[in-house]
Amino acid sequence: MKVLLAVDGSASSARATEKLVQTLRWYREQPDIELLAVHLPVPRLPNMSLVISEHMLEQYYAEECEAMLAPCRQILDTAGVSYVAHTRVGPIAESVVDQAKRSGSDMIYMGTRGMSALPNMLLGSVATRVLHLAQTPVVLIH
Repeated sequence: MKVLLAVDGSASSARATEKLVQTLRWYREQPDIELLAVHLPVPRLPNMSLVISEHMLEQYYAEECEAMLAPCRQILDTAGVSYVAHTRVGPIAESVVDQAKRSGSDMIYMGTRGMSALPNMLLGSVATRVLHLAQTPVVLIH
């Protein structure tokens, strides 16, 4: 079994990671865990390359994604749980679902920010979008 743990560096991601660690003993064999952080692409402006190089942009994405992964890495490392970390740049929900497909994940595990119904309707939610797009079970931790 393979579990994709999608994280964004938030407290809700840390809670989801802690809950996943707690539930690992439920499985006969420990599932393979893939940790994923997705960063939204920076809007491309005309002549942006005159000020910011591709290398600088890639470094920015790498640093930001590593910061997103760090709290959950610490939880997994402390618990002695092995995992493989991935980073992607793109639309968040779509990238999470695509990574789950590519890696053959049996389940997507993620935290929710806990917005009330009105802000969720107006702004949407990554978790809601993942639920709509995913073909695999999605576990949401509040």
